[in-house]
Amino acid sequence: MATRLIFGCGYLGRRAAQRWLERGDRVVAVTRHPARATAFRADGLEAFVGDVTQPATLVRLPDAETLLYAVGYDRSADPTIHEVYAEGLQNVLAAASSATERVVYISTTGVYGDAGGDWIDETTPPAPSRDGGRASLAAEQVLAASPWGDRSVILRLAGIYGPDRLPYAAALRAGEPIAAPQTGWLNLIHVDDGASAVLAAADHAAPPALVCVCDGQPAVRRDYYAEAARLLNAPPPTFVAPAADSPRAARAAADKRVRNTVLTGRLGVKPSYPSYREGLAAILGD
Repeated sequence: MATRLIFGCGYLGRRAAQRWLERGDRVVAVTRHPARATAFRADGLEAFVGDVTQPATLVRLPDAETLLYAVGYDRSADPTIHEVYAEGLQNVLAAASSATERVVYISTTGVYGDAGGDWIDETTPPAPSRDGGRASLAAEQVLAASPWGDRSVILRLAGIYGPDRLPYAAALRAGEPIAAPQTGWLNLIHVDDGASAVLAAADHAAPPALVCVCDGQPAVRRDYYAEAARLLNAPPPTFVAPAADSPRAARAAADKRVRNTVLTGRLGVKPSYPSYREGLAAILGD
């Protein structure tokens, strides 16, 4: 029985935790919130109350073969995104047991910035244009410089979607316009396939150090939302330009298509949802 220590047991981390539990592994979820710790324990996980931005709370972390860092950013909290992503990971690695055999860091394809719609992969130099991408890249560099640098896997995830996470679903149902350009590429990964990548990265005897996690079938934004609207029995989508200084505008400006050949080849993960069509149909019950 392996022990898996998860920082960020949220939408993706929770699914990885459930898969590990089903295999009989011991899973320890780290959270800042005692109430969440209670909920984790009720679901069969162990819980450790600690804050990645407060090193004193991370003493006596349990030994674990696998450390998964999948911490998201809470914009309502005080720490900056750099403090949570890069400095938080540094604090965790400083407190981690030497028994840890594999560190898996959840990064983002946002580290690539805008590629003008061209294809990119793991060999493409990162050029982040937003705070989230810059903080994620800084965290990658922290991990690479750590004692776990040669025992780590960086997973750069595309946009995660799945049950209870379909952006603009409420707007589509209401016939409201989507604040995004209708052209441009969406790079996506179903949350269950993202969890499969996490498990493979943890267990692979000689994994690639860097993996782009996406379905490899970029979707034109209008096509994706047209299919979602059809499955929701909603009106065809309409689009309006987002505010020029909004995060949505910045995300839409980072236009690229991401390959998944390392994911499907060296890591050996074949997506169960090979494109948004299969994923949306499974979620919305076509």
